[in-house]
Amino acid sequence: MAPYSCGATLVSVFVGRFTLENVTLDTFDRALLAAVQVDNQTSARALAERVGLSESAVLRRLRRLRKDGIIIADLAVVHPAVLGTPLTIHVLVSLERETSDLLDAFSRRLRARPEVRAAWYVTGDADFVLQLRLAGMEAYEAFTREVFHDEPNVRAFRTIIAMRQIVGT
Repeated sequence: MAPYSCGATLVSVFVGRFTLENVTLDTFDRALLAAVQVDNQTSARALAERVGLSESAVLRRLRRLRKDGIIIADLAVVHPAVLGTPLTIHVLVSLERETSDLLDAFSRRLRARPEVRAAWYVTGDADFVLQLRLAGMEAYEAFTREVFHDEPNVRAFRTIIAMRQIVGT
């Protein structure tokens, strides 16, 4: 893929531990990405006017960005209270050992839990940062028993309860 003439930059896209491919993004691509991150239902006509391209060029670029793995999902953000999960909890989890098989097993355990809305393997004092959505503290207590207390490789966990969201969707 040849770079575009206006401010193109080469970006490596990583999936797990492997580079998926090198992708070139120019200022038009970056403007489109910024716009669809705010509202991915914006019409091609409105996007074209916003970034200074034709509708067909916008649609072509969006298709390429999806095909190249730059845009990885189009989704609806639903109010958590409507889903019965108004409580947001962040948890810092420290493991006893971090061998590949133990990390993979814990990651699989997290993926299997619907309460886990996001999880990151991180550096620093904790090994994982989790974002949970729950109905209440009783649900969190059950989660901690099943995922942390019953897991011998979990050394410790620290709970951070969100009072209200300030930035983000």
